Amino acid sequence: MLMLLYKIIVFAPLLGCLITGFLGRRIGDKPSMTIATGLLFLSAILSWVAFFDIYNNKGIEPTVNLFRWMDVGGLTANWALKIDMLTGVMLVVVTTVSALVHLYSWGYMENDPGKPRFFAYLSLFTFAMLMLVTADNFIQLFFGWEGVGLASYLLIGFWYKKPSANAAAIKAFVTNRVGDVGFALGVMAVFFIFGSVNFDTVFATLADNSDRIVSFVGMEINAVELIAFLLFVGAMGKSAQFILHVWLPDAMEGPTPVSALIHAATMVTAGVFLVCRVFPIYEMAPVTAGFITVIGAFTALFAATVALVQNDIKRVIAYSTCSQLGYMFFAAGVGAYSAAMFHLFTHAFFKALLFLGAGSVIHALHHEQDMRKMGGTWKVIPLTYMAMIVGTLALTGVGFPGIPGVVDVKFGFAGFHSKDLVIESAYAAGTSAGVFAFWAGVIAALMTSFYSWRLIFMTFHGRHRVKKEVINHARESPGVMLIPLFILSIGAMAAGSVFHDGFVGEGAADFWRHALPADMHADPAPIHPYAAVGADHVDDAHGGGHHDFPLWVLWAPVLVSALGFITAWFMYIRNDGTQRRIASEGGPLYRFLLNKWYIDELYDATVVRATRWLGDLFWKRGDKGLIDRFGPDGIGKAAMAGARRLSGLQSGYLYHYAFVMLLGLAVIIALVFGTSGG
Repeated sequence: MLMLLYKIIVFAPLLGCLITGFLGRRIGDKPSMTIATGLLFLSAILSWVAFFDIYNNKGIEPTVNLFRWMDVGGLTANWALKIDMLTGVMLVVVTTVSALVHLYSWGYMENDPGKPRFFAYLSLFTFAMLMLVTADNFIQLFFGWEGVGLASYLLIGFWYKKPSANAAAIKAFVTNRVGDVGFALGVMAVFFIFGSVNFDTVFATLADNSDRIVSFVGMEINAVELIAFLLFVGAMGKSAQFILHVWLPDAMEGPTPVSALIHAATMVTAGVFLVCRVFPIYEMAPVTAGFITVIGAFTALFAATVALVQNDIKRVIAYSTCSQLGYMFFAAGVGAYSAAMFHLFTHAFFKALLFLGAGSVIHALHHEQDMRKMGGTWKVIPLTYMAMIVGTLALTGVGFPGIPGVVDVKFGFAGFHSKDLVIESAYAAGTSAGVFAFWAGVIAALMTSFYSWRLIFMTFHGRHRVKKEVINHARESPGVMLIPLFILSIGAMAAGSVFHDGFVGEGAADFWRHALPADMHADPAPIHPYAAVGADHVDDAHGGGHHDFPLWVLWAPVLVSALGFITAWFMYIRNDGTQRRIASEGGPLYRFLLNKWYIDELYDATVVRATRWLGDLFWKRGDKGLIDRFGPDGIGKAAMAGARRLSGLQSGYLYHYAFVMLLGLAVIIALVFGTSGG
């Protein structure tokens, strides 16, 4: 029964993709959308059933084997579904958000003629993501990894007649391929070192290879550190970490439901999932783990600074996603894998809510995305406004952290429970990288609050900056768009408090029981609650999570969030018009942030120009100057000229041919007799 359950969860979206993609034009728009959406909701409902089944530890099989996929020499890989709590969490995240996005798209894409194609792409993406999160080996994971890359390219460039959408799709595809080179090399290194690509086999033999040294690009490197680094390069590309982040904001060129599905809750979290899935490798690669901590912390800070001044409503949320992914990575870098996954889980609800809420605003304002042209809309779209407020409260981490020894009760929105836990985990690490991550997280929390409330105030409050004809025709979104907002709002409010103990509290031991092979379960001695997933015991004294921290550490994220709100209110409500003054009087710092630290310009001046120069060199000097010159324009041209002259001898008269034959015969006879006579 369980095997059938998981097969339906994984393959229902694929079935929807095939039916909608190949038969959509024949059966029509509504049947196509109904089939695709219905199958996704079936998959989502069964995912929640599976999640609670795993949560309650009811006879879960560690792996569901489907069939032998690859058996070449020593490389053996099955197509199998690895079932543990990590899988359960991702199944819920992927299918729930995807099902709600499918439903939301009924309203958002109402007037688009390509609805069957759009829904087919959504379902294809979901299937590829499910392949990724259920993989029990690196080959299957790589298959799903590349599958979501393909689907994201199709979805970002869905409006292919729009040049900017095509450019964004190509940018996303190429940037991710750069990261995927590192990931592919990492998988090859895994097989080279361990002789297997199966997770359980690799994890079980890690200790035996922990001191192994390999030669890589002329350097002697620890094999496990090398594997960890190469895999993280892939994660950097997929999860838009600094340097490989440039594709994520441009990907907002796709329809808004695409942004919510790919760039808020699923694809971009694949890198975080990868690090947590193979965390035994990172436990034995402290140098790479430190590197992950620093990159994640810097990304959280960098993306937050850029979001401060962006004016496109979707780009603000996109850079917010990039920043929150940085939080997840530095949590994983300090070994707080449970905290990283917890933030991934809650982030899926409130960030999808914010993206779909932004889509509702754009839909009401006739596809206007510039916040400078909005304002005063909360009375027109009050339900969307309330949903966006809930998402903002969750993102900014509004809550009450308690006072140890006085008030031990804590409560708040989803982001409060998970993001504060991530920041506290960095403080608890006690390393220099952890200290950097802690302060970066606190400062980023201040900026997150400011840009989030700036978005709310510029979009919904103040005077109308919308064209009169637009605001007069603005209406609240239809029910199919509001229902997903309502459901996601519940998750943004309650997911943190409901599931906190399961991820990191007293129930964490059972929650993560299947994250490791049976023979690798941690020693049952008490450990800190922020230790790696898979631990069999959590110290009851620390189960609640906060008693080890100074009061200022607990309250710092909440206080800076309040400061960010006050600053945004003062600038955009009390002194309306600040945005216009900043834009007109902004100095070098403002332009630096508005142009995203000039990273794109730096890429254009180095990588893009160098690539173009190299392409021109091969084209003009190699192809045209060498190959064409001596090939088609040289020998080939001479042969054609000779053939053209010889063709003049083909007169078509029989006596001409007879004369030439006789003349040739005479020449041959003369040569024969001349030679014999000599």
